[in-house]
Amino acid sequence: MGGESPPPISTGGGADGGGAFAFISKGWREVRDTASADLRQMRARADRELEHLLTSASALAGPPLPPVAAGAPIAEVEFVRKRIQPKIMELRRQYSSMVHEGGWPPKAGASLRVDLSGITAIRNAIVAEGRLVRWKGHTGDERRKEWEVVSMIRSGLKEFERRSLSSDVLGGFRGRGEFVEKFKLSLKSLNKESHESKEVLPLDLTEILAYLVRQSGPFLDQLGIRRDLCDKIAETLYSKRNGRLMYYSHSADRSLIGNESMIDELDLRIARVLESTGHHTEESFWKDPAKYKSSDNRRHVAIVTTASLPWMTGTAINPLFRAAYLARSTKQKVTLVVPWLCKSDQELVYPNNMTFSSPEEQENYIRNWLHERLGFEANFKISFYPGKFSKERRSIIPAGDTSQFISSSEADIAILEEPEHLNWYHHGKRWTDKFKHVIGVVHTNYLEYIKREKNGAFQAFLVKHINNWVTRAYCHKVLRLSAATQDLPRSVICNVHGVNPKFLKVGEKVAADRECGQQTFSKGAYFLGKMVWAKGYRELIDLLSKHKSDLEGFDIDVYGNGEDSQAVHTAARKMNLRINFFKGRDHADCSLHGYKVFINPSVSDVLCTATAEALAMGKFVICADHPSNEFFKSFPNCLTYKTSEEFVARVKEAMASEPSPLTPEQRYSLSWEAATERFMEYSELDKVLNNRNGYYGQDGKRSKMRKIPLLPKLSDVVDGGLAFAHHCLTGNEILRLATGAIPGTRDYDKQQCMDLNLLPPQVQHPVYGW
Repeated sequence: MGGESPPPISTGGGADGGGAFAFISKGWREVRDTASADLRQMRARADRELEHLLTSASALAGPPLPPVAAGAPIAEVEFVRKRIQPKIMELRRQYSSMVHEGGWPPKAGASLRVDLSGITAIRNAIVAEGRLVRWKGHTGDERRKEWEVVSMIRSGLKEFERRSLSSDVLGGFRGRGEFVEKFKLSLKSLNKESHESKEVLPLDLTEILAYLVRQSGPFLDQLGIRRDLCDKIAETLYSKRNGRLMYYSHSADRSLIGNESMIDELDLRIARVLESTGHHTEESFWKDPAKYKSSDNRRHVAIVTTASLPWMTGTAINPLFRAAYLARSTKQKVTLVVPWLCKSDQELVYPNNMTFSSPEEQENYIRNWLHERLGFEANFKISFYPGKFSKERRSIIPAGDTSQFISSSEADIAILEEPEHLNWYHHGKRWTDKFKHVIGVVHTNYLEYIKREKNGAFQAFLVKHINNWVTRAYCHKVLRLSAATQDLPRSVICNVHGVNPKFLKVGEKVAADRECGQQTFSKGAYFLGKMVWAKGYRELIDLLSKHKSDLEGFDIDVYGNGEDSQAVHTAARKMNLRINFFKGRDHADCSLHGYKVFINPSVSDVLCTATAEALAMGKFVICADHPSNEFFKSFPNCLTYKTSEEFVARVKEAMASEPSPLTPEQRYSLSWEAATERFMEYSELDKVLNNRNGYYGQDGKRSKMRKIPLLPKLSDVVDGGLAFAHHCLTGNEILRLATGAIPGTRDYDKQQCMDLNLLPPQVQHPVYGW
């Protein structure tokens, strides 16, 4: 037996393939020649057994190839030369050193350690290359057959195992079971890909329980349950999947390979199921503290708002500019999170029947619009969350948990534009739990709008307390643009909005033209706003009709579109008022630059953006003496009135005189640079950015950690209870509908999943037993 040579093996790869095998055989002969004479015969017998195993692997030098011309380059042979031969040579060197150092055969009871990394590397190389050559030239039923190379190696393993059990030479080889079993597992995973169906089956209950036990390891460890016991429980559950209990042929070697392979297979199974759903997440079941550390020493600010361009509303435009100007700082990265609407809702909301087929298309529109108005490149990210449009409330309601669209690695500072609106029906993670600092910016005077509806006083009473509830539960700090809004917990009053730089440039041009003696304004008075009664149209018609005789010969142009357009037109015609109606347009449109007087009688606004824009363009502004206009009173061109008689006087004064040019200080106070400074100060964001609480400061020194009190504050306990109660109530669909929620907004729907490439809600939050 020891003098026999290994049987010839057909490589199927021509002369090059035979050369590769001859190279391996020559190496084995060199090993035998250098051995001592007293071990020659026994080592030759061992060579015979191991050679039979490796000859199957050497067949990889020539997988079945189509006929080629003599001397033609063969990619597969080059693959064997460069990738497989070095690994086999490494195995030969390990075997040779083992023979010289420890002798052969090993002594009884001695453990034999064999480094299988070479075999693993060979397998990985085969898998990578096999994807290219495995089925070349095969069609039909042949694709279902096992790859011939794998079949040859499998046959060689079976023969090696049979002979090793009856061989005296390998009698002391304790590690042969481990060696054979791990090589079998490698072959199994190597050939597994060709047999697997493209359709991944969903997880069954035992697989879910097994994975849950694995992930609960840290918790069970605190209860005194060892980690190895958890792994055995997970292994047992996973082995019983689909009602079948799996057994191993080598029970003695199960401790060596069973647990490890079973756990790896479970992880691979979970990963494939997630991959089949298209779900990609940076979150993990157990929070990794290292994940929250910023790689470039910069903080993250997420600005979440309730509207988006091309809807020309304040909650779409102002957060967009805030994101652009905050992103100019090197202290923080900024993400703007805006709602995504399905096409049916887009047609109801966006002007001129504008629609977008994908979030990327809408993002390009937003960035192009902003680029035309800024003098710098805005470097911030735009993300979308699903929303639905409510016709009754004329606003967008978030669908699902909005907080989940900011990854945990970026959950640092949150700015909630309209925090009460975002959280009325919020059913998800608490903002103050996920983020270190949450700032709310109140844009809209909802109580004023609701009072105008049927049973408005009662509804306003309920909404007032709900607003208090959600802002206290979900915000650390609240900014109110003016005193026109309700007094909210932890709130301060400050105008943190600026005007588009384009309007300031118009004002500068007007001032320059005046200095040159040119006529700056060629038109009279106008009003611009969404055409709904609450936006000031009721007050405007009442004032003009009451003082029709006092304002004889006075005309006003009105620009706007909205749900109440027909009713406003009818009322103006019925009272025979001198109002000229035009379709709504951008306030920066050139056709509006020639007007001298902007009239805004609205008392429902919190802080009218159009008023600030008119002042920036150097126009007169006539507005009510109301808390919403408090910021504008310091400007000389702002003319306020308390009574209708004063309104008439202000109109006559403005039409008979010229507005004063703005000073540099006044222009700066209207800019977004000044607004951003006010925002940083009043929101305490500058203190948060400087006091990093575990982050490294700009001087490179780690700031002191905030001391954790032994007992929580009573206010924190109350806030937590309010948040928990709100979460429970918003989880009930009947209560949601009873309070005016849009049906189906607790979770996003199928169409939104397709538009935003989201994991379906039933997959994220499965309900078992149905």
